[in-house]
Amino acid sequence: MVPLDAATVARLTGAKMDRATLFLPFLQGTCKAYDITSPRRIVGFLSQIGHESAGMSQLQESLNYSVNGLLATFSRRRISVEQANAWGRIPGRTANQEALANQLYGGTFGLEKLGNTRPGDGWLYRGRGLKQLTGRDNYNRCGRAIGEDFINHPDRLLMPVNASLSAGWFWDSKGLNKLADQGDVLAMTKVVNGGVNGLAKRELLWESGMRMYV
Repeated sequence: MVPLDAATVARLTGAKMDRATLFLPFLQGTCKAYDITSPRRIVGFLSQIGHESAGMSQLQESLNYSVNGLLATFSRRRISVEQANAWGRIPGRTANQEALANQLYGGTFGLEKLGNTRPGDGWLYRGRGLKQLTGRDNYNRCGRAIGEDFINHPDRLLMPVNASLSAGWFWDSKGLNKLADQGDVLAMTKVVNGGVNGLAKRELLWESGMRMYV
């Protein structure tokens, strides 16, 4: 396994040194557990989770979208114009994040894509951890895999050890080591993000990281 130190973690994730130092032992354990051991796998994993968690500074998803942000980011099948206007952020008013989570991660989409079966699941199982793990199904499967009860105790994903392990579990469950071996940043991003949000930044982190191992 390629050794990891705090400086390397900071560079590959875009994190500040205090965050890199905090997460270092947990990331070392996660990388070992999920065979994230080669330069390409380490760079791929850390660059992706670094972007997802804003340099490991945000372990819980923010849904403080503006009205225009909601309309630009999500389809009208996910949220209507009326709902965006009612719950989105406007000058002098923060977004109603609970209502937004239940709308965006509920209904047919939430049931089919995330396994959200009950009212309120969208908010209860919003993005948490370094990967921003989302949805009842992922919380259940990840918790069973690493020996935690995230269904009844979702905030345990905010603990650094679980924030890291949950990201490793997702990475492994989606076969992302193979995409990292291929150097396919676009494909990794689509799997991790569900789209291509922040692709340019992810590519920069990848390229910067790979230069460390040339």
